[in-house]
Amino acid sequence: MDFVSRVFELLALCFVVAIGCLFLSIIIMYMRDRLQTKHAIRRNFPVVGRFRYTFEHLGEFFRQYFFAFDREEMPFNRAERSWVYRAAKGADTTVAFGSTRDLRRVGTVIFANTAYPTLAEESVAPMTVKIGPYCQTPYETNRFFHISGMSFGAISKPAILALSHGAKKAGCWMNTGEGGLSPYHLEGGADIVFQLGTAKYGVRNADGSLNDERLAELAAIEQVRMFELKLSQGAKPGKGGMLPGIKVTEEIARIRGIPKGYDSISPNRHPEISDAASLLDMIAHVREVTGKPVGFKAVMGGFSWLQDLFREINRRGIESAPDFITIDSGDGGTGAAPQPLIDNVGLPIRESLPRVVDALLAAGLRERVKIIASGKLIDPEYVAAALCAGADFVVSARGFMFALGCIQAMQCNRNTCPTGITTHDKKLQRGLVPSDKAERVARYQRTMEHEVCVIAHSCGAKRPRELKRHHCRIVQANGLSVSMDELYPELDLGAVND
Repeated sequence: MDFVSRVFELLALCFVVAIGCLFLSIIIMYMRDRLQTKHAIRRNFPVVGRFRYTFEHLGEFFRQYFFAFDREEMPFNRAERSWVYRAAKGADTTVAFGSTRDLRRVGTVIFANTAYPTLAEESVAPMTVKIGPYCQTPYETNRFFHISGMSFGAISKPAILALSHGAKKAGCWMNTGEGGLSPYHLEGGADIVFQLGTAKYGVRNADGSLNDERLAELAAIEQVRMFELKLSQGAKPGKGGMLPGIKVTEEIARIRGIPKGYDSISPNRHPEISDAASLLDMIAHVREVTGKPVGFKAVMGGFSWLQDLFREINRRGIESAPDFITIDSGDGGTGAAPQPLIDNVGLPIRESLPRVVDALLAAGLRERVKIIASGKLIDPEYVAAALCAGADFVVSARGFMFALGCIQAMQCNRNTCPTGITTHDKKLQRGLVPSDKAERVARYQRTMEHEVCVIAHSCGAKRPRELKRHHCRIVQANGLSVSMDELYPELDLGAVND
């Protein structure tokens, strides 16, 4: 009996020790997760957040039991996100066995490799492009991949800081979005494109009109290189910016020049701009006040308004043209938008980009006006295809959000983003450590430009900006591909119908 009792006592002791070790392990994991700076989910949700990586790993082996496969999710599938994550972490971006992509799918891009690809010693340095030759202070850069507009308000302070420092490390520009210029945009030392939205946040008078004195003050900041008039945005053409009141903190309200805690709703358009003449007047005014390049951002629906604009430019003189046009895609992203607009309005970039390029060619303005492509361009395929279509630059917002650690939780409009990117909840922001994420931002940008170079060299081009439409083929409904230069021959804008 004493022996049995001792066995039970020993088992009980072992159980207590095991429970103690388990609790100690959990405490250690909790502290390690809470104090580490590389993974926002684990930092915000200690211990529990570790299961995310376990499930992701198991998904590779038990994929047939999951509904969401590599290429099926929207708006971005797992394969696309995984490439960005690996690029941002500096991990190996190669894959094995074969492509998981269905190359027969309509719209699939296939690049036409040459029998004689470019050797490493034959490649040439990136081309430097000048924007705004008629400005007092033109802007020059040799980077072709940059950070698109994300407002302080739509994204958090640590996210802005990480992007700012990362952009400086990578040598690319950072667009402020329409929420105004915050100290956090400037802190990293990156080149800044100031977006002038329809509400004119950061440069507005009390009645919403443009404050020239404030605009000139911003232009005096050396880091602020260009100004972008936002006419429309890909996710919500015909609708102004929307920032829920829960995200309008005292600091954001001060920077924007609006009341704290109220929904920040921008007008559908600039009240001063109603036709081609007034658009050019506004561009000329901002350029005169700032002395820096000025362009506009728009989503394409029809093209007749471009015909009017280009005719007016040629009537006034080439110097009156916008220094750049940012073409946003109808399937672009946002923190908040009405579903009918996000689902149904605006042409996608694959259709609008080549047509705008051709319209500029037909009007004799292609060399004068630089083209920036925007909208779901997060991996080398999409960026290289945009360059083939005629873009001078490509910008991305969501690609850089993934580089920051975004997991596509779809909580951008609720102030509950689990990674701290789109929330102003201090507890959730704690998970995003700017110093670590800045490195990821820079690595993503560098890896993107490197791998677009890989595509260019495979096609026989010596650098990405030498990619042309004949280098890109697009799969049609019959399963066969057609060269982009056959699908989009140069157009006479006068013959284009809406």
